[in-house]
Amino acid sequence: MRRPRHLSPEERALWDHVTRQAEPLHRRRDPAPEPPAPSAPASTPAPAPVPRFRVGERVDHRRDHDLLPSLAEDMGRAPVRMDAKTHGKMKKGRLVPEARIDLHGMTVAEAHPALIAFILTAHAQGRRLVLVITGKGRLRDDLAPMPVRQGVLRHQVPHWLNLPPMSALILQITPAHVTHGGGGAYYVYLRRPR
Repeated sequence: MRRPRHLSPEERALWDHVTRQAEPLHRRRDPAPEPPAPSAPASTPAPAPVPRFRVGERVDHRRDHDLLPSLAEDMGRAPVRMDAKTHGKMKKGRLVPEARIDLHGMTVAEAHPALIAFILTAHAQGRRLVLVITGKGRLRDDLAPMPVRQGVLRHQVPHWLNLPPMSALILQITPAHVTHGGGGAYYVYLRRPR
């Protein structure tokens, strides 16, 4: 291994002489003006009082401290990519699904390929509105230290539907009306086959 070479005093003097005479290729830009000094901070409102709590009291974690929006809120924010009138009828349960798949009791490993096959087949058959039943899911541990989402398939299915190969075939995904399963099912409106 080579040891690093250090400059001799003559080499260092020559280098310093050259750098004093050289002009930089790119001149430095003027430094940005300093931002104005922050004004006095506005008074912050007093925090809400903490409700009384007794040791041993049960706490319902399902409704509190949910950092993520619910699936219904998420889907409600999604833009409507289909005919607005048909979308309204679909949300009110006035359209009858042409096919349905029930994923109740399936594991994630079983449900995902079954869903892909179902959507691809329904699209190939020219169906437009299909129903995907996931179930609402089983309530897990009420006393878990962290909030736990209820229903693994109910939360996975919308994500799967937004991934290839299914995403190219789907126009809209909406939670089903109560008559078709409510929060435990989804309407999937498919594009017309080409």
